[in-house]
Amino acid sequence: MNNDVLIVTRHVGAVEYLRQAGVTGEVVSHATVENVSGRHVYGNIPFWLAVHAASVTAIEMPYLRSNQRGRNLSPDEMREAGARLATYVVMRGDE
Repeated sequence: MNNDVLIVTRHVGAVEYLRQAGVTGEVVSHATVENVSGRHVYGNIPFWLAVHAASVTAIEMPYLRSNQRGRNLSPDEMREAGARLATYVVMRGDE
């Protein structure tokens, strides 16, 4: 397991999708400043929290249908929805 990586999700399908993409790390359902600080985070977290991470990678699914939102999708369903990893570095603009 990579200690620099934190995966933030409640969805086992997302964890498996990431594993298939070669991404492993600690998995949590809720993130805190303490556990994201300086780490590469995979998942959707708010901007105020993302500023503490080294980077945030989202699984973007541009073709996700509305009836699939909030569901635990399989990696195959995620790929059908156009799943791709997109990495961001977030910083506050007023500091």
